[in-house]
Amino acid sequence: MRTVIRVMLACLMTLTTQVDVNAGETRKNRTTTLKHDYTAAYTLQRISVRASCFPKSLRVILAHIARQTGRRLIITSGHRPRSGRSQHRHCHAADFRIPGVSEKRILLAAASAPGIGGIGRYCNGLVHVDIGPKRRWAHCGRGGGKGSLANLKPRTKS
Repeated sequence: MRTVIRVMLACLMTLTTQVDVNAGETRKNRTTTLKHDYTAAYTLQRISVRASCFPKSLRVILAHIARQTGRRLIITSGHRPRSGRSQHRHCHAADFRIPGVSEKRILLAAASAPGIGGIGRYCNGLVHVDIGPKRRWAHCGRGGGKGSLANLKPRTKS
């Protein structure tokens, strides 16, 4: 009885692979090539970080920062559906770090990015960028000390 079942399964598997091969021959070639792979500009800190929903405008900003700094970003936080009024809730924000690059250089690169909205920084060295309304902030103490973004100005090309 087992032998009969095995033979039937083998025949069934052979038939299904033949159908798939024949169906593949009649399909049109529908491959598309991407002009730019913006996701090559960053990597995820861990697999639980959600970044696949980033809109193109945010991916362009992240690619711009990577190009300006010469390094790949490490995304530490992306889409967080239960994050209140944060841009992370809509998958319009990313928190990241770039090992070996000064925070000032990262912030200047972010400020010069096309379509940038919010730029923020945390005391632990993480930088936040989003495509929401234009604003600057720092969650690192009070006053205009090291944590201030008040004097942050993008470079202008002369």
